[in-house]
Amino acid sequence: MNFNSALENIKSYEAGKPIELVVREYGIDKDHIVKLASNENPFGCSPKVKDAVRNIIDNMSLYPDDSMVKLKSALGKKYGIRSDELVIGAGSDQVIEFAIHAKAHNGSKVLMNSVTFAMYEIYAKQVGAVVVRTTSREHNMEEFYSLYQEHKPSIIFLCTPNNPTGDALDAQDMISFIEKVDSDTLVIVDGAYMEYARFKDASKAVEPKDLIQKFDNVLFLGTFSKAYGLGGMRVGYGIASEPIIKALYKVRPPFNITTLSLEAASVALEDEAFVAECIADNFKEMKRYEAFADGKKIQIIESYTNFVTLSLPQAKNSSEIAQALLKKGMIIRDLSSYGLNAIRVTIGTQVQNSRFFELCEPLL
Repeated sequence: MNFNSALENIKSYEAGKPIELVVREYGIDKDHIVKLASNENPFGCSPKVKDAVRNIIDNMSLYPDDSMVKLKSALGKKYGIRSDELVIGAGSDQVIEFAIHAKAHNGSKVLMNSVTFAMYEIYAKQVGAVVVRTTSREHNMEEFYSLYQEHKPSIIFLCTPNNPTGDALDAQDMISFIEKVDSDTLVIVDGAYMEYARFKDASKAVEPKDLIQKFDNVLFLGTFSKAYGLGGMRVGYGIASEPIIKALYKVRPPFNITTLSLEAASVALEDEAFVAECIADNFKEMKRYEAFADGKKIQIIESYTNFVTLSLPQAKNSSEIAQALLKKGMIIRDLSSYGLNAIRVTIGTQVQNSRFFELCEPLL
């Protein structure tokens, strides 16, 4: 059977191994497996969210409120924006898909960092767009501007903090760059980990309201999958000027967010104290990873997220390390597919992190 020729040059996205698969492949008891591969909140979601979902469990047979009024109202209050400046997606990656299909096309160019979230490229190639990447590992705004001038891309992706490395742009440097971009180029600022960056360093904090008031061509992305602990509910959002949101709605399918997911995300916003506690614990535990890396003479990329990236010396192979840990029931992310001899580790609970150090000690 013949398929769209654009699919020939697309590699499928490889998600972190699920616990169930490790149980089947290695015969390890589920209770002995630690998953630190997908940047989930190790404390889960707020207890208030669990109670709220239980209370509406009987509504699973009904289609969700496609106006998403409750969630939009809560997000509007959080960010000081209007509902017509919001689009909700099944994870922020669905909003990325909306944006690519609304703006890019066969032959247009999409500019992104050399090492960044894989779905930018996958969605771009689906519509036949040409992917342009920087050479620098970090977001180098001078190089971005040089490539922007050369290629005149229809879309530019800025991932801050960046996945899978964890580093973040200074907000002012990013704004200075966007000021030099023409108004017909869509700049997508992916802030999936912005809650963590805002907590650690105010200079890295990007405020969506300020962005969209200043720029008509910027789309900010947020998610409930990380700090809010709702990865399994799949809720993300985009914030932009009304014309951009209207365009994205033309490619949005109806009822793309489930009834339970809408309720979970709405209630999660009511318990910011829970989120703040989780984030504070995250950076407390991150210091243990920094000390571990220092003791092993391993480079660690400064992280503004809920994960750390350990760049390994040439004598160590990231794929071999990841596989050896997997056999012990420790799931982490091998970054060799990104061209890095590195591993990415989600910062877990104190017990989970101690287990990682114990298993990794003889391997590094």
